[in-house]
Amino acid sequence: MTGVVVAIDGPAGSGKSSVSRAAAAALGFRYLDTGAAYRAIAWNGLETGADLADPDEVVRLVATTDLEQALDPGEHWVRVGDREVTVAIREPRVSAATTFVARTQEARDRLNAWFRELIAAAEPGVVVEGRDITTVVAPDAPVRILLTADPAARAQRRWKELTASGAEADADAVHAAIAERDARDSAMVEFLRAAPGVETLDSTALSFDETVEAVVRLARGAGVGPAAVPSAPAEQGEATS
Repeated sequence: MTGVVVAIDGPAGSGKSSVSRAAAAALGFRYLDTGAAYRAIAWNGLETGADLADPDEVVRLVATTDLEQALDPGEHWVRVGDREVTVAIREPRVSAATTFVARTQEARDRLNAWFRELIAAAEPGVVVEGRDITTVVAPDAPVRILLTADPAARAQRRWKELTASGAEADADAVHAAIAERDARDSAMVEFLRAAPGVETLDSTALSFDETVEAVVRLARGAGVGPAAVPSAPAEQGEATS
């Protein structure tokens, strides 16, 4: 796991994806969004009519889905076969279906093994974010961060992301979905609290740029990254997972 540099965990709507991508660009590293893989599997299941409530069917999807995603932080795409699904996997129906993939342990184990292969091959380093990253996938990463914010801030960021992408989104429904996701995550794992040795970064009162800068400072404080880090690129909205 020598390729792991910065591992970022956090609840839904915390801004893991966009913050991690910008931090990776600032540090000159690769970027891996593991949540996109879970979403792509769920999307494929919905498109093909798979029974996502059947764990065996979920494992089959993980084994057979032709999944590829960009590791360059300057790019942002996810493909299933010859279809780009970057926007489609952020739809609310996919977010809901992703739970079935995430709670299937064998599916998680297979995806985690794939993530470790990608991490080990990443040069000169990688910012990797998503579920289980700081505790299961990369527990020995030199920088481990729990990126969080209060539920209202996370719901507002998710709503802005959806509307900016052109999707129709009801603010109240988004708030309810964040609350439901928090409840599911808390029941499955201690996902809303930092594990021992993991630094908590609460971005409730921080702007996007301030959050990226805080991640870069934590990396540099651990001796990760170049001696001088350029300013992170400006982002519009907040990508989440």
